[in-house]
Amino acid sequence: MTEVSVIIPTFNRAQKVARAISSVLGQTFRDFDVIVIDDGSTDETTVALEGFKDNITLIRHPENMGVSAARNSGIRASQSPFIAFLDSDDYWLPEKLETQMQFFREHTEAVACQPEEIWVRNGRRVNPWRKHIKPSGDIFKSSLKLCVVSPSAVMLRRGIFDEAGLFDEDLPVCEDYDLWLRISCRYPIHLINKYMLVKEGGHHDQLSSMLKGMDRYRIKAMVKLLQEGCLNRDQASAVHDELEKKCRIYGNGCIKRGKTEEGEFFLNLPERLKTNSSVSEFERFFNPGTDKLKQDKLFTAKTRRNENTKN
Repeated sequence: MTEVSVIIPTFNRAQKVARAISSVLGQTFRDFDVIVIDDGSTDETTVALEGFKDNITLIRHPENMGVSAARNSGIRASQSPFIAFLDSDDYWLPEKLETQMQFFREHTEAVACQPEEIWVRNGRRVNPWRKHIKPSGDIFKSSLKLCVVSPSAVMLRRGIFDEAGLFDEDLPVCEDYDLWLRISCRYPIHLINKYMLVKEGGHHDQLSSMLKGMDRYRIKAMVKLLQEGCLNRDQASAVHDELEKKCRIYGNGCIKRGKTEEGEFFLNLPERLKTNSSVSEFERFFNPGTDKLKQDKLFTAKTRRNENTKN
């Protein structure tokens, strides 16, 4: 058994997945295995992966199931005590794994850490906005506003998934935001002040650039968290405060677009949650089986196929 399992989900990124895998194989730390999940690719991904067949464990999904399902397949297939993720359009610098394993050796109580990252947008290095500067330690309240943990950066002790659960496969986006909330309400997530990851953005096949109304899924994540009953009083208060802000912005936006019923639902949601923690009556907007969620998943998959065909 290796010490670290590296999980790489990919979908129609034949031109970039080889770079991601190569950046893992080039690590100075050597005690790892690589699990690649081809999430129903229809491009030349199979050909791109052929050259790595002796160095990776390959899992193929017969159809596109989404990044959460892909990562979860990798987690279930892994056996190592530490888990690291790498999105197939990002890549690591050579000392990334060694730096994080050294951190865990020096901080035996830690369950999660991430290094700093270099941002590249449309081929150019850019500085992150102030709101994207990563906090360290107790990051729960910061994580409520937006996602402050990068899947391609973080390394976790495997046992945390037994406690906090896996990625939510019913979320087409914000699945990482949802998981980091479930982890950070329980444990600190530490920042290593070294740049060990190159994170690319600005291309059309990124889910976050394709799906509008992402706050609806952040709201869903917060509602789930309140229902789980795992928060202390201070954390629950912070969730309610952020929920009111996001519901107000999203609800008013719905009304402006003529979606009055949906808008009123979200505007009233925070107050109703204070008196009734159950949201079973709101299935039309939050049930994973709704037509709207299915449409969102189909939209993201179809758009990514189209964009990669163009490229």
